[in-house]
Amino acid sequence: MKLKQLFENYKWKLYLDDIRNPKEKDFIIARSVKEAIELIKKNGFPSFMSLDHDLGVDKKGNLLDNGYDFIKWIVKEYENKDLPDFEYIVHSANPVGKENITGLLNNFIRHKNSWQN
Repeated sequence: MKLKQLFENYKWKLYLDDIRNPKEKDFIIARSVKEAIELIKKNGFPSFMSLDHDLGVDKKGNLLDNGYDFIKWIVKEYENKDLPDFEYIVHSANPVGKENITGLLNNFIRHKNSWQN
């Protein structure tokens, strides 16, 4: 198998959370939206994502970008690209944030599927 084929078949799992760790050991952890974006740019789109909404505050107490901001980046980044098949869960304790992430991501997936099929 050629290296390119091997890389294309590579599957990885993203865990976005500023504090918690995943129960399973096969996740790559991102503690911020910036880290999650860098991981996708480096490794390609994950086959599975576990997402938190609230990702903490900076030293001045300002809210950092959250899981919803991450999904907005995905929507913008993949608007004109093929969206690979993937699965996700939102493990956030914030019910409004969880609903916002789920709603935006599900709508984007439906939109992409209607154009890709």
